[in-house]
Amino acid sequence: MKNKTWFITGSSRGFGNEWATAALQRGDNVAATARNVDDLADLKSRFGHQVLPLQLDVTDRAACFEAVEQARAHFGRLDIVVNNAGYGLFGMVEEISEKEARDQMETNFFGALWVTQAALPIMREQQSGRILQVSSIGGIIANISLGLYHASKWALEAFSESLSKEVAGMGVFVTLIEPGGYGTDWSGSSAIHASANPAYDALRAERAKLRGTFKPGDPVATREAILQIADADEPPLRIFLGEQPLGWAKDAYQKRLETWEKWQDVSEKAQGNNNA
Repeated sequence: MKNKTWFITGSSRGFGNEWATAALQRGDNVAATARNVDDLADLKSRFGHQVLPLQLDVTDRAACFEAVEQARAHFGRLDIVVNNAGYGLFGMVEEISEKEARDQMETNFFGALWVTQAALPIMREQQSGRILQVSSIGGIIANISLGLYHASKWALEAFSESLSKEVAGMGVFVTLIEPGGYGTDWSGSSAIHASANPAYDALRAERAKLRGTFKPGDPVATREAILQIADADEPPLRIFLGEQPLGWAKDAYQKRLETWEKWQDVSEKAQGNNNA
């Protein structure tokens, strides 16, 4: 297929904008969504008929289904869905309000679920399609002050892995994109910060020192990687973006294995004896 059709949520900035640009530059079509459709004016002016700008709040399930159908009707098919819409919620677990917790899950988890559910009937009918779920290195390991963000991404990872097995024989592939730290607006103006509890000030200060030593990746450098993943005959279920995540993952999983092995005698005792 020469030209593919993409549906990308959160296309106004960050990864969504970079990947939409990459797809459009090579001649593909993109249904680009944003909460404010005016934020997509630059993409539309640069690429014209290749772009279908759509206003979309991914927390609205009915709107997700409507937007996906609009994209299919406009371009005739749907090849690649990128669930990129999301934001960071910063705060210790004790500090997070009920509204902040629910809003985080509504966008980062349920938003991706609704768009995925909307796209699946189209892709099953086509017997082809790619669903790229934007997770994070924070989708497999967790650190302080991002507990609810991690929760949203771990949930995304879980349903996406199950989905990959459910649609394996239907020509539909699912890939979890797990970036490390990048110079996007994720921790900037788009982030939400919970009200601080002074009990965690010292811990917060220590964490800030570590962040100060980190060099973020360049979002533009991810463009070719995403195109390669989208075009692969057998794309991976999971892939890191950036140099750091593999080392972090190895360290985290080694510690998990060591803990499970250390406590294995207790685990085995919990099996019971069913041979009596």
